[in-house]
This record gives sequence, C-alpha cells and structure tokens, in this order.
Amino acid sequence: MRYENNDGPLTVAILESKENREFGSLCRKVRALHDGDIDSPEWVASARTAWEDAPAGLRRTLREFRRDSGPGGALLLRNLPLDENLPATPTEDNSVLRKATVSATALMLVAHGLGDPAAFRPEKAGALVQNVVPVPGREDVQGNAGSVHLTFHTENAFHPHRPDFVKLLCVRSDHEKIAELRLVCSRQLLPKLSEEALEVLRSPRFVTAAPPSFGGASGAAEPHAVLSGDPADPDLRIDEAATVPLDGDAEAALRELSKWFEDLHMAIRLRPGDLAIVDNRVTVHGRSAFTPRYDGRDRWLQRTFVLADLRRSRSHRAGDGYVVSA
Repeated sequence: MRYENNDGPLTVAILESKENREFGSLCRKVRALHDGDIDSPEWVASARTAWEDAPAGLRRTLREFRRDSGPGGALLLRNLPLDENLPATPTEDNSVLRKATVSATALMLVAHGLGDPAAFRPEKAGALVQNVVPVPGREDVQGNAGSVHLTFHTENAFHPHRPDFVKLLCVRSDHEKIAELRLVCSRQLLPKLSEEALEVLRSPRFVTAAPPSFGGASGAAEPHAVLSGDPADPDLRIDEAATVPLDGDAEAALRELSKWFEDLHMAIRLRPGDLAIVDNRVTVHGRSAFTPRYDGRDRWLQRTFVLADLRRSRSHRAGDGYVVSA
C-alpha cells in the first residue's frame, strides 16, 4: 500500500499494481462461489473466510482504520479492481446487485475488514450491495436516487442501529467529473462550535425522520442529542433534511452546525476504483449537484453498510442474518 495526504484530515491509501492484481484474482474467485448469490449466508461466509487471503497491506490498513478513523473519520482506498465491460448505468429506482460482480465482491470482502456487512429491510429490499445512481424523475429527492445537492447527514440517523461504516465504491464517474462526495467529522467541528451550541447539541432536543429511501417508515420517536458519548470525541447524529429541533435554542444550534459543515467539509471527486469509507459514527456525508444524461454512462456508485458489532442489533435481525428490520 502507498499512502498520501497523511498530514490532512483524510487518509488516502493506494493499492500498488501487484496488490490490485492479487485482490482482483481473489475477487474473481469468490464471485463464482454459491452461484454468486451475494445475499446468501453461504456466500457471505465464504467472503468472510476469503478476506484473510487479501493483500496484507490492505488488511492492515482496514484494521488500523477500524481502531482509529483519524481526524477526518474517513478513508479513501484507490485502485481497487473493477469489472471489465461494465454494463450501462442502471436507471431504475431501488436498484441493487443480487449477483456478485468483481466490484461487489471487493465491497463485501472489505466489509469483513471492518466488521460485518448489513442492510435494512425497508431500504432497497434489504440488498447487501446497492446501486447509488440518478433516477429519471427523482432528481430533486434528498436521497441516493437524486442528483441535486444532497445535504449533510449521518446515514440512517433515525435508526437505533445505524451503520458504523458506509462504503461507496465508484465504478463510473459523472460525465463532467464534478460530483463531490462531501465529508465533515465531529473532530473537525469540536474546536469551532460555540460553548452554547455544544451544550444544546449534547441535549436530547432533536427528532429525526426516516429518509425517502425507507418508503415512509416512521422516524425516531424519542428525542435525541446530535452529539453524544465522550465529550472529547463525540459521536454525531444528524440529518439536515430530516432532523427537527424542538425549541428555539436547538434551532439556533443547528444553524451554527450547518454553517461549519459548509465551511469545513472535505470534497472528494471519486473516480473509478475509488472506495470511500465513512466512519458513520463521527462523520456526516453529502454530495454536490450534478447533471445526469440517462445515456447509460451516468455516475454509478455501489454501496455497502457495515456493523462493527453485529451482536448489538441481534433483536432486529431475523434468523441472525445480515438484514436489520425497520
């Protein structure tokens, strides 16, 4: 592995050519197992076992990131293996991958370096690997099907078992190559927020609704704090499009927080083979606007969620599987 930008908030790790070849060979081997059924427990178990054969530098990088996600709470892995002869970018709503590809296998293997892959039953029918693509007629949606500016959010902020990590693998860039993945970590925010805002954000004075991708599922019934846990290194729980303040002071604190989101965010223009891994506990993400053409060559990301402690959500997963109920 080769590392870049080690002095900045974002860690960038690049697979060397030999590692790319070795990891690609492993992905192609695992892809063919159990009829390539990504969502089957047997296929997931094979991927978990095969992860031990991934290049040592990649395994070490993931292990270290899981222990400490760094000042920016994100890792950018570059030069991951992709499929040859990529098909047209999907355009249907709720698009997923049910059969393994090289890229989907890479996502699932890396998931086991962080914990266990997971999905949510109401969202994209609980598929473990999901397509993030622009959908005709859904341009203005604040969700993965839209192409307008996507506001900052903790993934599934409303849910008691939010993903610990969100992984976004770019298989095709947008036409103009201007779409930005935007990230802000609580570790960047903490020195900037006023004491008044910090006090309010640490109080249960906010409620959050489910995103559009959950098809109308109910949101958080109980008020929650935006910042929680260790005051010196707090977790962050917010969705700018869905979190509602319960009083005037809470509203003012959210305005201040949003200002710092805009001022401090990191912007990444993902290119094919780039995998962005977001520590969803401490880092929010969003996206700049872009213009889809619906010509089969639009921006295409593939997404997988990871739970670092699968046991914690046991009562929400039927049969001890990988799909969390609403």
